Amino acid sequence: MLTPQRKQIILARLAEKGQVLSKQLSEQFGISEDTVRRDLRELAAEGRLQRVHGGALPASAAVVTFSERQTVQSAAKQRIAQKGAQLIAPGQVVMIDGGTTTSELIRCLGEDLQITVVTHSPSIAVGLAQHPLIKVVMIGGQLYKHSIVNVGAAALEEIARVRADLFFMGVTGVHAEAGLSTGDFEESRIKYAMAQRAAETVVMASPEKLNSASPWVIGDIGLINTLVVDGQTDAHILEPFTRRGIAVIKA
Repeated sequence: MLTPQRKQIILARLAEKGQVLSKQLSEQFGISEDTVRRDLRELAAEGRLQRVHGGALPASAAVVTFSERQTVQSAAKQRIAQKGAQLIAPGQVVMIDGGTTTSELIRCLGEDLQITVVTHSPSIAVGLAQHPLIKVVMIGGQLYKHSIVNVGAAALEEIARVRADLFFMGVTGVHAEAGLSTGDFEESRIKYAMAQRAAETVVMASPEKLNSASPWVIGDIGLINTLVVDGQTDAHILEPFTRRGIAVIKA
């Protein structure tokens, strides 16, 4: 079998099963695991999959620039954001991560809602500047331009002073076994730190993020309490998350 044919089969298996294992592929193709790993390396370099120990997972489509992400699954993100907004109660301290889905979230907050929002995203802060009752606390640091969020030691120090009721975490990959991931190391540490300072962490996951992975791990899936997904998401995709004790809400 030619290499391009093997790669197409690998990608088809990945789309069907949600993961591939090097050993199983080696046995299926009758080739060495080294050859399989070479195929996986080449596909990973093309952005077609994310390599993990022992095999590969689908690569997240949510690692492109902020402006490009705004056009990905935009209708689903709006529905998910509307459902996420219903989790917020008056008087709460709510940390809101940067991202296109959280940008939709703040548009869903009623003008009579009185809360305090803590964010390291200038876009989120500016988006709430005209809200009559929401107090905004801005976390400083070095601006990571790809995602338009502040990162670094200064941001971590300020986050350590917060006690929040809710944290809406932005991710690029959500996988029951591989955990929560994103495309940048500094962002991954900021997200983890914010989750540690919240009583409850919520992930609003549009379809392209589910059962996919990115290079930098934020933490185990147990880091979150609630997963908000599109209403059309198949039950078999969500079952591994509910089995881990995560509340899954369909929008």
